[in-house]
Amino acid sequence: MKKFGRKLLATLVASTMVLSMAACGSSDDKKSDSGSGDTEATTAADTSGGSGDLIKVGIINNDPNESGYRTANDKDLKAMFCEANGYDASFAYSLKNDEQITSAQKFIQDGVDYLLLSAADTSGWDSVLKDAQDAGVRVILFDRTIDASDSLYEASIVSDMDKEGETAANWLKDQNLSEYNIIHLQGVMGSAAQQGRSGALDKLAKDNGWNIVQQQTAEWNAEKAQQIVQSVIDSGEKFNVIYAENDDMAKGAVEALDKANISHGVGKDVVVMGFDCNKWALEELLNKNWNYDGQCNPFQAKYIDDVIKKLEAGETLSEKTIIMEEKGFDATTITQEDVDNYGI
Repeated sequence: MKKFGRKLLATLVASTMVLSMAACGSSDDKKSDSGSGDTEATTAADTSGGSGDLIKVGIINNDPNESGYRTANDKDLKAMFCEANGYDASFAYSLKNDEQITSAQKFIQDGVDYLLLSAADTSGWDSVLKDAQDAGVRVILFDRTIDASDSLYEASIVSDMDKEGETAANWLKDQNLSEYNIIHLQGVMGSAAQQGRSGALDKLAKDNGWNIVQQQTAEWNAEKAQQIVQSVIDSGEKFNVIYAENDDMAKGAVEALDKANISHGVGKDVVVMGFDCNKWALEELLNKNWNYDGQCNPFQAKYIDDVIKKLEAGETLSEKTIIMEEKGFDATTITQEDVDNYGI
């Protein structure tokens, strides 16, 4: 469907909900409050008589303050989807699925050409994506997968979260520890990252008889992770592995270890594992204070831009799912070059 036709159809759909639109206001009227489902417009194209030939996109993401990974991801998207690159972009942020779905409905009503989505939860998206399709809005997933038919979106530019978890869990198995007593710090439950990173550890723990001392969500948050680890320390229960599903939670865990004078890192009492490859986290590996960090590549904007350009040109995509290339880093082999090249 050509761009004009998509916009006309979106306008017709939106006209049935004009009262609710009047209550919402335009995306230019709101600014992000970092995770409350608010919307932020990043161009002022409408102030001089319309957006012209700009491609209108609505981008739904998780809270940029969630982690260093998410901050880098948001910065990458904003650098790409700007007026100078031919886009009229608005952003909405939330860690809650229902708020993200509300934002998606709002973007559809506003008649965006493309809806870019990093879902807080893998489920619950079928209905709103069908609405987008009916309105002629093309959907592109980034960062995270969802449990929905691939007929509801044009492309998916994502990390292989299952592979990230398998790489990390297999690395842990290869350490051949005399015993495995693991504190497992989970991310936001139901997210693709949490499911992939948890699932691999759960499987190997079951297959190999590892002891999961504590398994609890810290919701990607360092302070919550520190509290969980501190509670285990206070209980006197024995542990020798911290498996944290992002770097911030690993950092919080280490703060609890340091307060209790428990050594950690290469050749020390506790193995520390994180994900995302923040530069400061890789430096912890380089200094042998941590043991492992799994890469999660946040730089998806150029891939999304390429997909949009092909779709606008009427081209058929050669592949629907684009998997980001990622690796895991071991403190015993990481180099300064790795830190410089892969740290975010």
